[in-house]
Amino acid sequence: MLFPDICDRLMGFHAIMIFAATMGLRMLMLLFYVKSELYAIESSSIVAIIPKVSLRKVHHLPEYVAGIFNYRGTILPVIDLCHLIQGSPSHSHLSTRIMIVNYTSPDGTLKQLGLMAERVTETLNRSEDEIVDLGVRVDAAPYLSGTIIDSNRIIQCIKLECLFSDPRHTNLLTGSEN
Repeated sequence: MLFPDICDRLMGFHAIMIFAATMGLRMLMLLFYVKSELYAIESSSIVAIIPKVSLRKVHHLPEYVAGIFNYRGTILPVIDLCHLIQGSPSHSHLSTRIMIVNYTSPDGTLKQLGLMAERVTETLNRSEDEIVDLGVRVDAAPYLSGTIIDSNRIIQCIKLECLFSDPRHTNLLTGSEN
């Protein structure tokens, strides 16, 4: 089979991911809810999924920043996706979780943050071909990308790399100033 031979030549995980994308291979999507609406994040950036923990509120930050907490010796901000997307905080269900995700800061360093969401209980395998671009863009929410139709459910995809493309969000997460 060509796959191992190409990966040996290109070397590395990113080469495998690029090859998988071009071949239309499936990717694992983590599903969660914001109120009654279903969303998905591609799982390759997710480091861990942990139960909701006590957060220390940091005042004078946007309301969608639920707080900070100590994750394995590192203080991480936690973004409440329910509050960010629909303007009201996540409810404390047993299935409310914090997804620890990797992101690349503007200076190129790899960092982590927490994303809190409700009913994080399901995954879905889909190829990029199955994600439909509706052609609708919302300037206030550039992170909303394509849509998946699955068993009569409409699932809105979130593009993690666009989640904080607004300079205000980038500065919030890097601690830099304008």
